Parts: sequence; structure tokens; C-alpha cells
Amino acid sequence: MCKMILERLGVLTDEVSAHFEEALDWAVEQGLKHVEVRVINGKNVITLNDEQATEVRRQVEARGLFISAMASPLFKCALDLSRPTASGDTFGQKEEDVDAHFAKLDRAIQLAKLLGTNRIRVFSFWREAEPLKYKEDIVSCLRRAAEAAQQGGVQLLLENEPSCNGGFAEEVAEIVRGVDSPALRGLWDPGNEAYGGREAFPAGYRFMKDALAHIHLKDAYICADGTARCVPLGSGNVPVIAHLKALLADGYEGLFTIETHYIPEGGSQMTGTRMTLDALRALLSEV
Repeated sequence: MCKMILERLGVLTDEVSAHFEEALDWAVEQGLKHVEVRVINGKNVITLNDEQATEVRRQVEARGLFISAMASPLFKCALDLSRPTASGDTFGQKEEDVDAHFAKLDRAIQLAKLLGTNRIRVFSFWREAEPLKYKEDIVSCLRRAAEAAQQGGVQLLLENEPSCNGGFAEEVAEIVRGVDSPALRGLWDPGNEAYGGREAFPAGYRFMKDALAHIHLKDAYICADGTARCVPLGSGNVPVIAHLKALLADGYEGLFTIETHYIPEGGSQMTGTRMTLDALRALLSEV
């Protein structure tokens, strides 16, 4: 099991360092196999020009790594600007409407090819006060996105994000089933599920297991006052090893990406991500 996980393990580069080359060198030193790209030297991946994207790919492949996905902010926007919604981190991107995000999707498909990946992370619009009321609209928009993705030869990965309408496993799975396209699958983040106060495993995974195509590794803990915080793997509410065992037993053949969201007091992103990676290795060594 340990080898099966580690051979498919990568990291989001800006979870390691804001300096892209430093993050890549760290990934190589740690024996990781791939990287996801989100913010590169202060620029969101969606804003790269052709020359910059080509250079990013060169830097990655020169180190024997590959880009597993573009971690874009696509569809982190309001479905209807006239309605109040939740909001969340857009990683440096300004708030824009749905039409602007569809224009960004066209560009993202071009960028993905330049980066050497066929996977683009997306979301399900800022969370409505009553998400179920707008389910048909959400599915319709993401079906349109999936059609564009399929024509462009890429796959969209829909992440469970509590600030979005597909906030939790059950909601993402329902959207994926509603869209009904191989060009839209789930990106399962059990840490996000735990951060939102839900049981990631077995409950969340039970919904997601037939809908997912990619996994982010993160852990979160609900404090006594009800607030949530991210912690190294194995220190929170996600039963990491039981979950990984179930994934492999169920035939999951995809990749795993560390997305720590944890910085220890007095430490750095790199320190937090190293703590998470060390914790994962320790957990795997006990199996």
C-alpha cells in the first residue's frame, strides 16, 4: 500500500513555496512524482501567457516531474450577481460573472495543452442560500462547461468546496451524475469535507467513490468552539489510512495531491507541507 500511494503522490506547488522553482526542487528532493499548478510566482495559472506556460512546463519536465492538473479558480463566481451568496478564496482573481468564467474556460483549455495536462480543477459557483433551488441551473451551466471540455480534449475536476454549491460529497456526486459526461468528474478532498463539519469517511466517500477521478490530501479538525482548522494528515478528523485502504480496495487508480493549507506557528508553508508529508509516510509505514 505504501508504495502504491507514494508512486502516485504529488503536491500543489504554492503549498510549498511562493517561488515556483524552489517548490519544484523541493518536490524532487522529497521523491514526489507530479505537481499541480495554481499560483506561480504570484500569478494565477489562468493568467499565464503562452510563453510563460511553455516555460512552466519546461521547468517541471526538466526535473522529471509532470503537471497532473491546473488548479484553476473557474466558476468560483456567483451564478446570479443579484442574489446574495457565500464567497471564498479566488487566489488573486477578481470577482467576475459567469460569462467571464466561460471565456476563462476557453483559455484554460488552451493553457492545459501548453502545460501538458488534460485536467482542470473547477468549482460549482458561490453557495446559494438554498442550493437545491438552483440545482438545475448549476447542472446546466456545468454541462455546458463539460461539453466545451470534451470538445477541447480535457477533463474538468469538480472539487467539494464548502463555499460553493457543490460544497460536500453528496452535492458534488449529484452534480456529476446530473451532468452525465466523462468530461466532468469529482475531485475529492476529504479535508474540505471535515473542515465543513461533515464526516469524510466513510460517509462522504460513500457518495463520492463512483464520481471521483482525482484526490487532494488534507486534514482538518473542528475545535471545541466550533471553528475549523487545517492540520497535518492524521491529526484531524479524517481517518487517513482507513480511507486510503478503501480507495485502493475499490480500485481507485488515480493520483493523490497534497494540499496542506497548514502553516505551523512560527513556520512556513514548506514546513507545514513537510510535516504533512512526513505524517503520511509515518502512517503508511504502520500499515
